[in-house]
Amino acid sequence: MSVEDNPSAGQETATGDEPGGTATPKIRAENVTKQFGRIIAVDDVTLDIQPEEIFALVGDNGAGKSTLMNILSGVHDPTQGTIYIDGQEVHFSNPSDARANGIETVYQDLALMNDLDIATNIFMGQFPKRRAGPLKFIDWDTTYERAEQIMMDQLGRDVDIKTEVEFLSGGQRQLVAIGRALAFDPDVIILDEPTSALSVDATRLVQNTLDRLSEEGITIVIVSHNIESVLEHADRIGVLYQGRLVDILEPSETGLEELNDLMTTGTLDAGLLDD
Repeated sequence: MSVEDNPSAGQETATGDEPGGTATPKIRAENVTKQFGRIIAVDDVTLDIQPEEIFALVGDNGAGKSTLMNILSGVHDPTQGTIYIDGQEVHFSNPSDARANGIETVYQDLALMNDLDIATNIFMGQFPKRRAGPLKFIDWDTTYERAEQIMMDQLGRDVDIKTEVEFLSGGQRQLVAIGRALAFDPDVIILDEPTSALSVDATRLVQNTLDRLSEEGITIVIVSHNIESVLEHADRIGVLYQGRLVDILEPSETGLEELNDLMTTGTLDAGLLDD
């Protein structure tokens, strides 16, 4: 059943954690629209993302996935609608505002410096400092110690943090970008196509890492074309079509053919409904 057929889908009212109530969503987008001139990129989207879940946003090119991601990460202001974090209304003017509310974003290009090592990439622009009189200097010992803790304790990867990024595999590079997000101690990490162009082994490495972070209490939002991956690892999947949210599905209740049909047409084929 689509969101249009069932207007209440994805629009639960947050009532707290009392028995019989609905847990307060970590993120709620309510009637969110984003318009660029005459183009409506996101059209009246309402959805809840629950604490500690892995929520995937899927859709064909131009469906509005990236625009909605950019609204949640503070890159775009919604033209209409409201964003809530833990039940509180928020307004983001820039990514720093999103970061202040516990949201970090890992973009598809990763923005890593190939000629610098893992630790330097993780803490670029936010190095731990030490004071010497009136001056402040980068505390390199703390930088490497904390980078090692992130890679080992949070990501579960025993790597030499002094390795330059250019010598890492695609999956390892993705983990460094995730490590950089973790350095800000986020509650939510949004990832743009985290397994794009990765090998099977690298994809599995990233998927297992996201599962681990979710188990550690971090809410994960994935924007992806990799339907097989989200079916295997997402807790719920939101399907966008031409800017509208057409359904929210659980992987156990859907499949590849159904998702592809929703992504490309916005509705389910009658034959699939009969099945």
